[in-house]
Amino acid sequence: MSSSIPSEFWQAVEQFNQQDFYACHDTLESLWMEAAEPEKKFYQGILQIAVALYHLSNHNWKGAAILLGEGMSRLKPYQPNYFEINVEELIQSSGQILGKVQELGPENVVKLAEELFGDISDNEVEDSPGLSLPKITRVNS
Repeated sequence: MSSSIPSEFWQAVEQFNQQDFYACHDTLESLWMEAAEPEKKFYQGILQIAVALYHLSNHNWKGAAILLGEGMSRLKPYQPNYFEINVEELIQSSGQILGKVQELGPENVVKLAEELFGDISDNEVEDSPGLSLPKITRVNS
């Protein structure tokens, strides 16, 4: 792993956690384009999860399902922690969303998105108490 974590990465983490997934994508994409391995695949994995959640917010069931799976697969080798990030937790929370996306199917993507993104009063998905959008958390150092 390289000696220092770029400040743009922390900017992307903040954007992700504020649910500004499009901006997070843009920030990570510029890092990803310039990065070498192993950082390149790490950035790409987080980028794909961010884009998946952006797709979900726009009711794009297929885009959300595909990119959640691809992002999680890319991040698996970086478990449990990488770049001071709890990768294991990000994969687990993304997997919960992917499971719900697959379970509910395209016909219920609008309802799921509204519940997850707070467009209705209850921010937890009915039938799935505790299901909420993934966050990127730092490992306690």
